[in-house]
Amino acid sequence: MNDRPVRICDTILRDAHQSLLATRMRTDDMLPIAEKLDQVGFWSVEMWGGATFDSAMRFLNEDPWERIRKLKAKMPNTPFQMLLRGQNVVGYKHYPDDVLDRFVVKAHENGIHVFRVFDALNDVRNMRRAMEVVRREGAHAQGTICYTISPVHNVDTFVEMAHVLEEMGADTICVKDMAGLLSPYVATELVGRLKEEIQAPIQLHTHYTSGMAMASVLKAVEAGVDIVDTAISSLAMITSQPPTETLVRILQESPRDTGLDLNLLAAISNYFAEVRKKYASFESGMKGVDVRVLQFQIPGGMLSNLVSQLREQGAEDRYPEVLEEIPRVREEMGFPPLVTPSSQLVGTQATLNVLLGERYKVIPEEIKNYVRGYYGRPPASIDAEIRRKAIGEEEPIDCRPADLLEPGMEEARIAIGDLAQSEEDVLSYALFPQVARPFLERRKDGGGAKEALVAAVAALLVQRQEARPKAVVESPGIPSSPWKMAWRPQSGRWGGLIDGAGGAR
Repeated sequence: MNDRPVRICDTILRDAHQSLLATRMRTDDMLPIAEKLDQVGFWSVEMWGGATFDSAMRFLNEDPWERIRKLKAKMPNTPFQMLLRGQNVVGYKHYPDDVLDRFVVKAHENGIHVFRVFDALNDVRNMRRAMEVVRREGAHAQGTICYTISPVHNVDTFVEMAHVLEEMGADTICVKDMAGLLSPYVATELVGRLKEEIQAPIQLHTHYTSGMAMASVLKAVEAGVDIVDTAISSLAMITSQPPTETLVRILQESPRDTGLDLNLLAAISNYFAEVRKKYASFESGMKGVDVRVLQFQIPGGMLSNLVSQLREQGAEDRYPEVLEEIPRVREEMGFPPLVTPSSQLVGTQATLNVLLGERYKVIPEEIKNYVRGYYGRPPASIDAEIRRKAIGEEEPIDCRPADLLEPGMEEARIAIGDLAQSEEDVLSYALFPQVARPFLERRKDGGGAKEALVAAVAALLVQRQEARPKAVVESPGIPSSPWKMAWRPQSGRWGGLIDGAGGAR
C-alpha cells in the first residue's frame, strides 16, 4: 500500500479554463496570483499546451511563448507542465520530426519541465519521438494512456500499453480520462494493476462531466495512485477537474494527507472566482453533471460545441440524432478514443451524416486521411464498406505517419522571413501558419495594448457574424456551413483540424 502523500497537479492555468472558458483566460489575469500559486507546493501546475497555444495568438493576440516566461519569472519553484499531442505537437495534424524536436527543445528552454505526451489513437509510434527528445533534453517525459470504453479497450490493454511506455523511458505514466468515463471501481482495478506491474509513478487525470470524478480519484488514491490532477474550486467541476481544496480536505483524515495549506488555496480560489466573471460569455451554459457522456462518451468541450454549432445551423432539434450517430461512426472508424483530433473527426462525420440525410454522402478529406492511416493506427479495424467509400481500393499506409513527412523548419523559416524575431516565432508559424502570420504582422506594426484590444473586439465581431445561421449547401465538395467551417483544417499535406471553440484537448 502506498502511504506517501498524494501529490497534486493543478490545472487552473490550462485545462480548467480550457474546459470551462473556451481557453480564453489571458496571461494578465494569471500573473497577479502566480506568486501565491508558487507557494502552494504543487507537484506541478499545468499551464501550457493543448488548445492554449493557438488560442493565445488566435483570440488573445498573445505570444504563447511569452506566457511561459512571464509566469516562470513569478513561479520559479513550481514545475510547469504542458500537454503535448505527440507527433501532433500542439496542433491538429502530424508535423515533421524536426518541428517536433525544436518545439520540445524551446519549450523546455522557456520553462516547461513536465511533458504529458499522448496520442489520440494510443498509437505509441506517434509518441516515441517526442518522449525521446524530452528525455534527451533532461525534462520529464510522462507517457499517457487515453482512457476510453469500447469492445477493444479494457484494463488489460491499458496495462499492456503502460508496459510499452515504461520501456520507452516514461518517467511517469498518466491515465488521461478526458471524458469523465472512469468509474470508481474500474479506477481501483486499473490503478491497482498499474501499481503492481509498473515501476514508474502513476498519475490520474479525469473530468467531472459524468459526476464520478471525485469518487474515482479517491478510489485511485486508495489503490495507490501517486499524483492526481485537480483544479482550484472556482474553476472546477462541470467539465473541468475535481476541486483541489475538497480533495486536500478529505485526505487530511487519511495517511495520504497532501500537506497543502487550505487557507492559501482558498485565497487563490477567491481570486479566480472574480476572474471567471470576466469570461462569462465564453461559458458553455452547462450547469452541472451531464450523464449523457456515459452513453455517448463525448468530452464536455465537444458536447457544448456540438450544441452551439447545431443551434447556429438552426438544427438544434437534430441534436438527439447526432448523439445517436456518434457511437455508430466511432465504431465504424475503429473505436478511436474521443480526444483531439479524433473527437473532431467523429463529430464532424456524424453531424454531416445527420444533416445531409444520408450516411457518408459527404466524407471530408480529414476522414479520408484518417482511413488512409495518416493519423496513425486505429485501435480496431475500420469498417470495410466505410473504407471503400472513403478511399476506394487505395491501400492505407502501415508506417509511422511522420516517416512520410519532409523536414519543415527551414521551409517555415524562409516563408515567414523577417517577421520572425526568434526560433520560437518560426515554430509558431510552422505549426499554425494562418494564425501566426497575422499575429506576427500585428506585432511588427507595433500592436500594443490598445491595438490588441481592437483586434480582440474585431475578432469577436467576426466570430459573431460567421456564427449567424446559414443553410447547409449540398455540393460535390465539402458543404459550406458554420459547423463545417468550425472544424476546417489549416492548409497542409494532410490537413488538420481547428477547434474554433477552443474545446480541444
